[in-house]
Amino acid sequence: MRGSVVRTAVTLAAGALLTAAMTTASASPAATTPKVDPPPPVLVDCQWQRDIRPTEFILACGDGNSRLSGLQWKQWGPDMATAVGVNMVNDCKPYCAAGTFRYYQVTVRLDLPKAWQKNPQVQHFTRMSLTYADARPEGFKPVMTYPLWD
Repeated sequence: MRGSVVRTAVTLAAGALLTAAMTTASASPAATTPKVDPPPPVLVDCQWQRDIRPTEFILACGDGNSRLSGLQWKQWGPDMATAVGVNMVNDCKPYCAAGTFRYYQVTVRLDLPKAWQKNPQVQHFTRMSLTYADARPEGFKPVMTYPLWD
């Protein structure tokens, strides 16, 4: 009788260990590192300040005779950003101090992100394209592309 009790105890213990091992193996998720998206690229302004989705942006840092205003961002992603707004440009007639600011509807596109020299951990857009909806400043093409400062 004692032999059958021992066999029963060993069988039950083995079954319990097998069940515990299988439950632990199936209940444990595979070790994974959560994916963290990098922060989006920034736009660097004339004062070397970084911004995301600014509503205003000065294009002519030296004299302020060309700037973007009323920017409404449609997209701001890791490779590109797009907005609509107004390009305010001084016609400089008869000279810039006496000129008149003219307003032109534009679509703004930022692209070519790369590491910012001031802070290499930060990506910044390095090119801006302005597409004029209708009218455009004298001498401007329908699409004007500018390198952005680093």
